[in-house]
Amino acid sequence: MKYREDKYGNKLSVLGYGCMRFTMKAGRIDIKKANAEIMAAYEAGVNYFDTAYIYPGSEAALGTILADNGIRDKVNIATKLPHYMIRKKEDLDKYFEEQLKRLRTNYVDYYLMHMLSDVKTWERLKGLGVDEWLAKKKEKGAIRQVGFSYHGNSDAFCSLIDAYDWDFCMVQYNYLDETTQAGRTGVQYAASKGLPVFIMEPLRGGKLARNLPDKARQLISSYPIKRSPVEWSFRWLWNQPEVTCVLSGMNSLEMVQENVEYAATAEVNSFTEDDFNLIAKVKEAINEKMKVPCTGCRYCMPCPKGVDIPGTLAAYNRRYTDGKIAGFIDYFICTALRRDSTAASNCIDCGKCEQHCPQNISIRKELKIARRELEGYIYGITKRAVKLFMRY
Repeated sequence: MKYREDKYGNKLSVLGYGCMRFTMKAGRIDIKKANAEIMAAYEAGVNYFDTAYIYPGSEAALGTILADNGIRDKVNIATKLPHYMIRKKEDLDKYFEEQLKRLRTNYVDYYLMHMLSDVKTWERLKGLGVDEWLAKKKEKGAIRQVGFSYHGNSDAFCSLIDAYDWDFCMVQYNYLDETTQAGRTGVQYAASKGLPVFIMEPLRGGKLARNLPDKARQLISSYPIKRSPVEWSFRWLWNQPEVTCVLSGMNSLEMVQENVEYAATAEVNSFTEDDFNLIAKVKEAINEKMKVPCTGCRYCMPCPKGVDIPGTLAAYNRRYTDGKIAGFIDYFICTALRRDSTAASNCIDCGKCEQHCPQNISIRKELKIARRELEGYIYGITKRAVKLFMRY
């Protein structure tokens, strides 16, 4: 197992265990199976285990396995505060104490604000005293490091990086999301501020493993260096010095064994020019069904009315490359899970964006199409429900 350092010099395995996808049996986590998989990963050198309050049964399962095997103090637990459920300051302790009980521990190594969406959301939490609360927990050792997980564009991500003295961050990142989500821009910005970057969705929800188009698979299989699609995805990430740890939602011993083998030889700056060219061709093969040739350069931003133009076009494209549900989820995350909407429906047809687009995209026209296809009845209902739940 290879290791990289966090902000304070602690060694972290380059492969982290994502605990969201434990196998279910009769409606509950198969604890025996999960135990075997976690212990196999631990014995291979994995020392970072990531869970969250809202992952059904996950915190309790992880806590039981670590406690029963006597390895709690030998690994790092990461879990997440469901800040969208916080209504008053007292809720902070309420949820945190419940998490400690589930995890059978008295401290959390890496504590994240779960799906922190923008600075306004963080300011709401600060208004409830979260910054003072975190400082006290860190002083007492109950929380050792504070970070946030993020889905959204690079602009809002960089603003969040500057909004607090974070210890680390977690983003969705893979070779398909190089110019969307926080993207390479966000990853490099966080690293420039001295923050370790943890990666989720390295396989784009499995798309880069199981659902590659035939052309992409043929490109990989005919390449002189024989690696699986999964290995190429991981190595593309580990090649970057800004990446500290890559999470994998492993739910079989075979998956654990394969991934730890990849992690055992993960090196920074090991890609050749031919390797990069292969990934570029694979991306082209995946994106052949794209509707809009948006590169995510963000020259069209900022929009006077707050429309997340690159995020909208990326979700619209994903609707055709990955399916309607994947496109809807991406669009909902980047436009609705915000204090202020960034939806295509905010567009006033001013055309400012088109003056700066190097691809000469008819952005206003594409936004209208994207709105029609992504902002249907379900979007509106779900958005209103989320606003009520999260008190946005």
